[in-house]
Amino acid sequence: MTPPTVLITGASTGIGATYADRFARRGHDLVLVARDTARLEALAAQLAAEVAVDILTADLTREADIAAVEARLRDDAKIEILINNAGAGLGGSFVDQSAEAVRGNVALNTTAVVRLAHAIAPRLVAAGTGSIVNLGSVVGLAPEFGMSVYGATKAFVLFLSQGLALELGPKGVYVQAVLPAATGTELWGRAGMVGADLSGMMDVNELVDAALVGFDRREGVTIPTLHEGELWDAFDDARKAMVPRFAQLLRADRYAAA
Repeated sequence: MTPPTVLITGASTGIGATYADRFARRGHDLVLVARDTARLEALAAQLAAEVAVDILTADLTREADIAAVEARLRDDAKIEILINNAGAGLGGSFVDQSAEAVRGNVALNTTAVVRLAHAIAPRLVAAGTGSIVNLGSVVGLAPEFGMSVYGATKAFVLFLSQGLALELGPKGVYVQAVLPAATGTELWGRAGMVGADLSGMMDVNELVDAALVGFDRREGVTIPTLHEGELWDAFDDARKAMVPRFAQLLRADRYAAA
């Protein structure tokens, strides 16, 4: 069987470009999406000896651009894997961030992720197959890191992925959330964090290779830097244990009046 085509956003560099390389090695044709046409063309030329590569230049915070990617996901039946990788950091404190910077970060990290997943999901459900991979971050689990807006967008990505896994999984569609820790990519410079020490961060090849092991195992949540998988299991079990307790008619005893 011919491997399905993979559409990867944020594919011109870093995590997205590494995903492109790995899926090309597996024999998957590619649709690469990013803002930088020159970089996309260079990567496509590099991978074209192995697989067919198409590029779509798009800024996913612009309506016309994201609509074009949505149309490709809806209409191209060969695309069965979406790697929702495009995203951006946001440096500085909450009170110092501009309204426009916050708007753009939320639009790229959340709205684009939802819209692209929503564009492909009906077709995958109808076929009973396919995968959606959403790149989140461990920051979405750790407000202690102080990146309030960025972390909130990544918490959204995790929740969306878990919800879609419950909804789409029984219909044959696999959904994975990948939660990287600090990874040596251009995100730091673009977020205004000049001078970030990339040497102390995970190598992007290590990250993507670990994420693909999780992908092959059909993990729902993959945290490449977490050695003790049982810690995530305990965290998730504690969350699930609370769910039946939410549906109560009376306030909890601990909130009884003194």
